[in-house]
Amino acid sequence: MSGIQDLSATQMTGAIRSGELSAREALDSHIAAIEQRNPAINAVITTDFDRAQALAADADERTARGEGHGLLHGLPMTHKDTFNTGGLRSTQGSLALEHHVPEADDLQIARLTAAGAIRTGKTNVPEFGAGSHTFNDLFGTTVNPYDTRVSAGGSSGGVAAVIASRIQPFGDGSDMGGSLRIPAAFCNVFGFRPSYGVIPMESPVNAFSWLGRSGPMARTVEDLALFMRASAGPTRLPNPSPLQGADFGTPLPDLRGVRIGYSFDFGIGVPVEPEIIEVLRGQLAVFEEAGAILEEATIDFTDADEVFQTTRAFDFATGIGPLLERFADVIKPEVIWNVELGLNLSAAAIISAHAARTRLEHASQQFFDRYDAFLSPATQVLPFDASWRWPQEIAGTQAETYLDWMRSACLLSAASLPVIAMPAGFTGAGLPVGWQMAANHYRDVDLLNWAAAYEQATGFAARTPAILD
Repeated sequence: MSGIQDLSATQMTGAIRSGELSAREALDSHIAAIEQRNPAINAVITTDFDRAQALAADADERTARGEGHGLLHGLPMTHKDTFNTGGLRSTQGSLALEHHVPEADDLQIARLTAAGAIRTGKTNVPEFGAGSHTFNDLFGTTVNPYDTRVSAGGSSGGVAAVIASRIQPFGDGSDMGGSLRIPAAFCNVFGFRPSYGVIPMESPVNAFSWLGRSGPMARTVEDLALFMRASAGPTRLPNPSPLQGADFGTPLPDLRGVRIGYSFDFGIGVPVEPEIIEVLRGQLAVFEEAGAILEEATIDFTDADEVFQTTRAFDFATGIGPLLERFADVIKPEVIWNVELGLNLSAAAIISAHAARTRLEHASQQFFDRYDAFLSPATQVLPFDASWRWPQEIAGTQAETYLDWMRSACLLSAASLPVIAMPAGFTGAGLPVGWQMAANHYRDVDLLNWAAAYEQATGFAARTPAILD
């Protein structure tokens, strides 16, 4: 099993297409890994093995007949439980949706399936994806494969944990306030939040919603690109993306001449734990040795908090608000608070947030007139005690809400930029630390190339977690 489970998605799908590995062998290895490793991390919370075995057999028969193959032909994978999966329970981690079985797949899942991926189950999330720590009253807490006493992050915490645990090579996630980047940093994998609309994330109640994104997590940048090839494409969104799946080829690692502005506090005094800064500061030389030009500089994030908080509150009110009338007694207080914040927004607050977003966009473009990328800490805290709901203190600063410790990610969400979280090393105690690197709108391909160069120079994601020791 271990040999198959160490393969990247690119390697595994290549082996299945060539006949070197059968889809059934890949699936059997994947299921065995779930059964052996998941009890330690509680990441996979629903399984669909009987259907998966039938699909794997069909994939092998098509291989034998020499029929055409999708990009992900025969690849077994679980899906994040915030995505609807047709015919399979999809709860969003909430008792309010405990018995919800959708009729059809969300677009993201449908595209992966069309590319040949084989659904094997669902991974855990915080309730309604709210908060970057994966726990809920339905399935309990997902813990970190590198230290099972601490958080795996969230909301894509279950995805990050199964990837780090070598249960599967990559997975689908989503990111409003760091839900791809924070668990990626906590679990020593890559998480990619694409530009708006590159992977359509359609809202049934607000076609103009822009803050949340669908995106991949993986142990290699090459696998991120593979996921993008299978998932990016035509959209029904009102502002279509200029990027398509074919734009994402195999990354070309290159940082030569790339102008990078970096900041550890985002220029506005964002608190970050000193141990994180110490690890990241020691990594700056890697970028310079790879040919990048580094300067301490930042986007002006003065307006970003207002943009994020108001937009998120509005989105929570439109998306989750209708459920409060029926299920307020079982929905966690943090979600109720965020929904009520949105329901109570005044016209003046909404107008102010739109003006603030305009100023933030101008500030971003002023930064990108001088730099190609912005580099910063992916998280403000190290993976924390998994029994906590959220950190009450960040580097000596008291947290006032459940969002405060996620601010490093939220600021870049507010700017609507493509961002990648990258493994950046470990503390003395062996806890993972991560960078996040942002580029201007729709420079997603360049961003993956730059991340691939850093990956090539460091190789941190190859370090296996404690549960595999």
